[in-house]
Amino acid sequence: MDRIVVAYALYLLISIPLTVLVARTLSKHGRTFLAEVFADSPGLANAVNQLLVVGFYLVSLGFVTLFLTSGADITTAREVFEMLSVKIGTVALVLGAMHLLNVLVFNGIRRRHLTPKPAPVPFPYPGVPQAPPFPQH
Repeated sequence: MDRIVVAYALYLLISIPLTVLVARTLSKHGRTFLAEVFADSPGLANAVNQLLVVGFYLVSLGFVTLFLTSGADITTAREVFEMLSVKIGTVALVLGAMHLLNVLVFNGIRRRHLTPKPAPVPFPYPGVPQAPPFPQH
């Protein structure tokens, strides 16, 4: 079998489970964030969590497959490992960046939801006399 095919197979055997591991971690712990934010609507928390995880899978696996090919001439086992180290290292860095981005999204949603809302301005009732405004100094 051609060494480049072996390198491609090893790359996929390492990068796909790595992607699944990161996605499961995001799903499990992201659910905790979203359950707090959407305490009154657990169905919405699960839906948002699933949408973020599906987006993560699509972008990650899309990157993994696009990054699969190589123009390198692989003739030795050493070159297989060197190519794999570059490819797996790049995938790990991209997955880490995407994981960080997802955590920031989760935290932004949580922060926005937990920020105190300003009190509504009282609306005057029709037919009730209103107090005059305070004089400006």
